[in-house]
Amino acid sequence: MASLHNKKQRSLQHGLTSRQVSMISIAGIIGAGLFIGSSNAIATAGPAILISYAMTGLLVLLVMRMLGEMAIANPNSGSFSTYASEAIGPWAGFTIGWLYWWFWVLIIPVEAIAGADILHAYFPAVPSWLFAFLIMLVLSGTNLISVKNFGAFEYWFALVKVVAIIAFIVVCTLAVFGAWPLAEVSGVSRLWDHGGFMPNGFGTVLGGVLITIFSFFGAEIVTIAADETANPKDKIRRATNLVVYRIAIFYLASIFLVVSLVAWNDPGLKAVGSFQRVLELLNVPGAKLLVDLVVLVAVTSCMNSGLYTASRMLYSLGARDQALRVTKRISGAGVPTVAVLFSTLAGFAGCFVNYVFPGKVFGFLLSTTGAIALLVYLVIAVSQLRMRARAEREGRQLELKMWLFPWLTWLVIGTIVMVLGYMLFSDAYRYETLMTAGVTLFILLVSLTHQRGKAVTQPA
Repeated sequence: MASLHNKKQRSLQHGLTSRQVSMISIAGIIGAGLFIGSSNAIATAGPAILISYAMTGLLVLLVMRMLGEMAIANPNSGSFSTYASEAIGPWAGFTIGWLYWWFWVLIIPVEAIAGADILHAYFPAVPSWLFAFLIMLVLSGTNLISVKNFGAFEYWFALVKVVAIIAFIVVCTLAVFGAWPLAEVSGVSRLWDHGGFMPNGFGTVLGGVLITIFSFFGAEIVTIAADETANPKDKIRRATNLVVYRIAIFYLASIFLVVSLVAWNDPGLKAVGSFQRVLELLNVPGAKLLVDLVVLVAVTSCMNSGLYTASRMLYSLGARDQALRVTKRISGAGVPTVAVLFSTLAGFAGCFVNYVFPGKVFGFLLSTTGAIALLVYLVIAVSQLRMRARAEREGRQLELKMWLFPWLTWLVIGTIVMVLGYMLFSDAYRYETLMTAGVTLFILLVSLTHQRGKAVTQPA
């Protein structure tokens, strides 16, 4: 089985360039959640949301370091699912791999619908469902042709997002120093002059962590994409080392400027989103159009990378005999076409359900993803704990190591378990947590049944 898997893995072509992988690693943590969703987080915790983002950023940094340690030792399109199979057991790799696939095939229609709604607002004659269908059709087509097309699209999507955030930071910095000519605003007094820096108490800071953690989900995509580029170990090491700067610049710097320039309880913040509200207060011409364009790129990028990630995870599961064998088929261009098609069809099904039963069935399905990000991080931490211990027993030297092992690894495990426990006992998150637990239990039972079936059919 291992030899078959390795053979299939080598069939995935190195179609991604170094600069594309670098951009993909940046784009993975820049989604619509930063441009729009951050307003809900700010309204929850006030300016102290900066502490929430810093705490979440630190957690993601540590998880990425652990994942980087394992990925450099064994670059693999199955990433943490493969490592979980090796470190914990096939049932763990099966369960977390399918959960991850489930997460992304539900996020794909969410992003397609969000992009369609933006386009429909400007072109009302075209129905929203048609825009969603066309967006999914175009991006699934680019993913099917070759990985180079995915890389090219994602490179330009990522570049737009990076340029937009840098421009936003420059404009807001000028405003803070009183040098912005279109509005009379300066200083950072809004950090404390509307009820203090932490107006709603420290409990809301912890609540802010639960809101912000899903904005960071996607940083791990680089460990999946790196397998389809030359010198994957170098790309993973570079992305892992730079993640702290990306979190600091793109999240902490931009959110600091938002809460410095807009009162956290400004009703316009939740109405139009954090970035648009700031640009409106600074009298930037065409603020809504600018933000809509960037958000459209952000959701399209997220859908593009989500389709890529879901298909590679499904391909890896197939290569390990944990999905239908047909999913490990690869085209002459080095694309796992069946895995892409299955993931695309699942995304189309999500869109269809949303438009036929608006706000009902799809909302129910989406609630099952509520704690998947935390479960993925937990599995990464437990896998690294066991694989690092095994490597030390065998005397193997690792090229990249987790800091302060095993203490920081245990700290991450304890923190995630604590957050999951908080979600379970919190009225605001209990439903989503139980839904995620239900789906996890179902997949776990399927995996155990699958393993028992393999044990029965294999000759003694």
